[in-house]
Amino acid sequence: MTQTPLDHAHAAMEAGGDSERLAFYERLADGELFMMLDAEPEGDQIAPAIFDTGEGRFVLVFDREARLAQFAGQITPYAALSGRVIAAMLAGQGLGLALNPDVAPSSFLVPADGIAWLAETLAETPNEVEARPREITVPHGLPEVLLRALDAKLATASGMARMAYLVGAQYETTSSHLLAFIDPAPGAEPALARATGEALTFSGIEAGVLDVGFFSASDPFAARLARVGLRFDLPEVEISSTPGANPGMDPAKPPKLR
Repeated sequence: MTQTPLDHAHAAMEAGGDSERLAFYERLADGELFMMLDAEPEGDQIAPAIFDTGEGRFVLVFDREARLAQFAGQITPYAALSGRVIAAMLAGQGLGLALNPDVAPSSFLVPADGIAWLAETLAETPNEVEARPREITVPHGLPEVLLRALDAKLATASGMARMAYLVGAQYETTSSHLLAFIDPAPGAEPALARATGEALTFSGIEAGVLDVGFFSASDPFAARLARVGLRFDLPEVEISSTPGANPGMDPAKPPKLR
């Protein structure tokens, strides 16, 4: 079977250090996973198949439907959920995550305390302030690992904004870097701010700070951003023909364990 992004992230983690470990968990959170169930979902209620081992109790998830089918060996119910939804659902339940057991090179156990850490990390929200830089410049001095993390994170933010510009920012008394989103979708600002914070966290930069701003394309400041900023294009939203068909497809209505 073709190697998947999680396979590559897992291999890098096994061969690398802390930054690669963080990158693996970021891919796990952002990706779609297929959770094996004991029974068909009932509304927003799902019953994961739970396996008891000497290392704890684990819910089984796979990053490809074919891998789930290979493991099960028969038709079995499942739910397609993002890793972040699964982490929030399992946190505090004493359950870990068994990823691709016995069917892929990324076979890996995330214990219950690892799930709790991931859910807590993903739940962090940035502080909100009202300030506009006096001066903006070409960004400089940012680690390549952060730029790669931003590029990967914003590639998952389909339809949330037209684009973003990364610039150096000088305020009245401080200087920083600013990631400025252009024409954000209504209500998308908190999710974009969290995504930026996650890119910073999972890049492993100690005490890193990155400001986030939101601007209309008609704002004269947007033209200044375009002249000096490093541009990130966000993908357009893909419209599903059957929205909400699977439990967990609507982030506003996450599934519940039963």
